[in-house]
Amino acid sequence: MAGRIGMRTGEALVEGDKDYLCAEPEIVIGELDGPVGTALATLVGDQTKGHTKVFAILNSDVQVRPATLMVSKVTVTSSRYTNILMGSVQAGIANGVLDAVRAGIIPKESANDLGIIYSVWLDPAVLAVDPKEVDYQGLFDVNREATVKAIRKALANEPSIDWLLENQDKVTHYFHQLGVDGKL
Repeated sequence: MAGRIGMRTGEALVEGDKDYLCAEPEIVIGELDGPVGTALATLVGDQTKGHTKVFAILNSDVQVRPATLMVSKVTVTSSRYTNILMGSVQAGIANGVLDAVRAGIIPKESANDLGIIYSVWLDPAVLAVDPKEVDYQGLFDVNREATVKAIRKALANEPSIDWLLENQDKVTHYFHQLGVDGKL
Protein backbone atom coordinates (compact mmCIF):
# COMPACT_ATOMS: atom_id res chain seq x y z
CA MET A 1 0.00 0.00 0.00
CA ALA A 2 1.65 3.22 -1.12
CA GLY A 3 0.63 6.85 -0.71
CA ARG A 4 -2.38 8.40 0.92
CA ILE A 5 -5.53 6.51 1.69
CA GLY A 6 -8.34 8.90 0.84
CA MET A 7 -11.11 6.47 1.63
CA ARG A 8 -11.45 2.73 1.33
CA THR A 9 -14.32 0.45 2.27
CA GLY A 10 -14.45 -3.13 3.47
CA GLU A 11 -16.73 -5.68 5.01
CA ALA A 12 -16.43 -9.14 6.46
CA LEU A 13 -18.42 -12.00 7.89
CA VAL A 14 -17.12 -14.29 10.61
CA GLU A 15 -19.42 -16.80 12.30
CA GLY A 16 -18.95 -18.77 15.47
CA ASP A 17 -20.53 -22.03 16.57
CA LYS A 18 -23.64 -20.45 18.12
CA ASP A 19 -26.36 -18.55 16.24
CA TYR A 20 -25.62 -15.20 17.95
CA LEU A 21 -21.84 -15.53 17.38
CA CYS A 22 -21.57 -13.57 14.19
CA ALA A 23 -19.63 -10.45 13.30
CA GLU A 24 -20.48 -8.48 10.15
CA PRO A 25 -18.52 -5.23 10.19
CA GLU A 26 -18.65 -2.68 7.43
CA ILE A 27 -15.84 -0.16 7.60
CA VAL A 28 -14.59 3.02 6.04
CA ILE A 29 -10.89 3.75 6.53
CA GLY A 30 -8.92 6.79 5.44
CA GLU A 31 -6.82 9.78 6.37
CA LEU A 32 -8.03 11.86 9.31
CA ASP A 33 -7.37 15.06 7.32
CA GLY A 34 -9.72 13.89 4.55
CA PRO A 35 -13.36 12.84 4.17
CA VAL A 36 -13.08 9.98 6.66
CA GLY A 37 -11.78 12.32 9.35
CA THR A 38 -14.57 14.78 8.66
CA ALA A 39 -17.18 12.02 8.83
CA LEU A 40 -15.65 10.60 12.01
CA ALA A 41 -15.66 13.99 13.75
CA THR A 42 -19.22 14.64 12.61
CA LEU A 43 -20.40 11.27 13.95
CA VAL A 44 -18.72 11.82 17.33
CA GLY A 45 -20.55 15.12 17.68
CA ASP A 46 -23.89 13.81 16.43
CA GLN A 47 -24.90 11.32 19.09
CA THR A 48 -28.31 9.68 18.69
CA LYS A 49 -30.26 7.87 21.39
CA GLY A 50 -29.97 4.13 20.80
CA HIS A 51 -27.08 4.58 18.35
CA THR A 52 -24.32 6.06 20.50
CA LYS A 53 -20.98 6.22 18.74
CA VAL A 54 -17.93 5.28 20.81
CA PHE A 55 -14.24 4.78 20.16
CA ALA A 56 -12.81 1.27 20.20
CA ILE A 57 -10.81 0.93 23.39
CA LEU A 58 -8.75 -1.79 25.04
CA ASN A 59 -10.24 -0.60 28.33
CA SER A 60 -11.36 2.69 29.78
CA ASP A 61 -8.68 5.31 29.16
CA VAL A 62 -6.88 3.23 26.46
CA GLN A 63 -8.09 4.18 22.95
CA VAL A 64 -6.57 2.26 20.03
CA ARG A 65 -4.86 3.71 16.97
CA PRO A 66 -5.91 4.21 14.27
CA ALA A 67 -8.84 5.96 15.93
CA THR A 68 -11.78 3.62 15.40
CA LEU A 69 -15.33 4.84 15.90
CA MET A 70 -17.94 2.13 16.51
CA VAL A 71 -21.45 2.80 15.19
CA SER A 72 -24.14 0.25 16.11
CA LYS A 73 -26.33 -1.14 13.33
CA VAL A 74 -28.88 -2.15 15.99
CA THR A 75 -30.88 0.28 18.11
CA VAL A 76 -29.55 -0.28 21.61
CA THR A 77 -32.36 -0.37 24.17
CA SER A 78 -31.06 -2.39 27.12
CA SER A 79 -28.16 -2.09 29.51
CA ARG A 80 -27.35 -5.79 29.09
CA TYR A 81 -26.99 -5.37 25.32
CA THR A 82 -24.91 -2.23 25.91
CA ASN A 83 -22.62 -4.08 28.31
CA ILE A 84 -22.00 -6.89 25.82
CA LEU A 85 -21.51 -4.46 22.92
CA MET A 86 -19.24 -2.16 24.94
CA GLY A 87 -17.52 -5.14 26.54
CA SER A 88 -16.58 -8.27 24.62
CA VAL A 89 -17.45 -6.86 21.19
CA GLN A 90 -15.63 -3.55 21.70
CA ALA A 91 -12.59 -5.34 23.12
CA GLY A 92 -12.53 -7.72 20.13
CA ILE A 93 -12.70 -4.80 17.69
CA ALA A 94 -9.96 -2.88 19.50
CA ASN A 95 -7.68 -5.90 19.51
CA GLY A 96 -8.44 -6.59 15.85
CA VAL A 97 -7.38 -3.05 14.88
CA LEU A 98 -4.08 -3.54 16.70
CA ASP A 99 -3.67 -6.98 15.10
CA ALA A 100 -4.00 -5.31 11.69
CA VAL A 101 -1.20 -2.88 12.60
CA ARG A 102 0.97 -5.66 14.02
CA ALA A 103 0.50 -7.71 10.82
CA GLY A 104 1.49 -4.74 8.65
CA ILE A 105 -1.95 -4.49 7.03
CA ILE A 106 -2.08 -0.96 8.42
CA PRO A 107 1.38 0.61 8.30
CA LYS A 108 2.49 1.41 11.87
CA GLU A 109 3.74 4.81 10.74
CA SER A 110 0.20 5.66 9.55
CA ALA A 111 -1.58 4.66 12.78
CA ASN A 112 -1.98 8.26 14.01
CA ASP A 113 -3.04 9.59 10.61
CA LEU A 114 -5.85 7.16 9.77
CA GLY A 115 -9.37 6.80 11.07
CA ILE A 116 -11.84 3.94 10.86
CA ILE A 117 -15.62 4.19 11.00
CA TYR A 118 -16.78 0.76 12.07
CA SER A 119 -20.41 -0.25 11.60
CA VAL A 120 -20.88 -3.01 14.17
CA TRP A 121 -23.63 -5.58 14.48
CA LEU A 122 -24.35 -7.62 17.59
CA ASP A 123 -27.20 -10.07 17.11
CA PRO A 124 -30.03 -9.02 19.47
CA ALA A 125 -30.75 -12.76 19.91
CA VAL A 126 -27.88 -12.74 22.43
CA LEU A 127 -30.37 -11.23 24.89
CA ALA A 128 -32.43 -14.45 24.81
CA VAL A 129 -29.42 -16.43 26.04
CA ASP A 130 -29.00 -16.90 29.79
CA PRO A 131 -26.26 -14.44 30.84
CA LYS A 132 -24.28 -17.31 32.39
CA GLU A 133 -24.40 -19.18 29.07
CA VAL A 134 -23.28 -16.35 26.74
CA ASP A 135 -19.97 -17.13 25.08
CA TYR A 136 -18.23 -13.82 25.78
CA GLN A 137 -14.87 -15.14 24.56
CA GLY A 138 -16.54 -16.29 21.35
CA LEU A 139 -17.99 -12.78 20.83
CA PHE A 140 -14.53 -11.30 21.39
CA ASP A 141 -12.91 -13.79 18.99
CA VAL A 142 -15.34 -13.39 16.06
CA ASN A 143 -15.21 -9.58 16.29
CA ARG A 144 -11.40 -9.58 16.50
CA GLU A 145 -11.10 -11.82 13.45
CA ALA A 146 -13.75 -9.94 11.46
CA THR A 147 -12.04 -6.62 12.20
CA VAL A 148 -8.73 -7.77 10.75
CA LYS A 149 -10.52 -9.32 7.77
CA ALA A 150 -12.53 -6.16 6.97
CA ILE A 151 -9.45 -3.92 7.25
CA ARG A 152 -7.37 -6.25 5.07
CA LYS A 153 -10.10 -6.37 2.43
CA ALA A 154 -10.53 -2.57 2.48
CA LEU A 155 -6.85 -1.80 2.08
CA ALA A 156 -6.39 -4.48 -0.61
CA ASN A 157 -9.51 -3.34 -2.54
CA GLU A 158 -11.04 -6.80 -2.20
CA PRO A 159 -12.94 -8.24 -3.79
CA SER A 160 -11.53 -6.85 -7.02
CA ILE A 161 -13.86 -5.72 -9.78
CA ASP A 162 -12.46 -8.49 -11.99
CA TRP A 163 -13.34 -11.13 -9.38
CA LEU A 164 -16.81 -9.64 -8.91
CA LEU A 165 -17.54 -9.64 -12.63
CA GLU A 166 -16.25 -13.18 -13.02
CA ASN A 167 -18.23 -14.51 -10.04
CA GLN A 168 -21.39 -12.40 -10.16
CA ASP A 169 -23.60 -15.28 -11.31
CA LYS A 170 -21.95 -17.79 -8.94
CA VAL A 171 -22.62 -15.92 -5.69
CA THR A 172 -26.09 -16.16 -4.18
CA HIS A 173 -27.21 -13.72 -1.49
CA TYR A 174 -28.13 -15.87 1.51
CA PHE A 175 -31.26 -14.00 2.64
CA HIS A 176 -32.48 -13.48 -0.92
CA GLN A 177 -32.30 -17.24 -1.46
CA LEU A 178 -34.18 -17.86 1.79
CA GLY A 179 -36.94 -15.57 0.47
CA VAL A 180 -37.00 -17.28 -2.91
CA ASP A 181 -37.22 -20.64 -1.14
CA GLY A 182 -40.09 -19.38 1.06
CA LYS A 183 -38.08 -19.71 4.25
CA LEU A 184 -38.21 -16.11 5.49
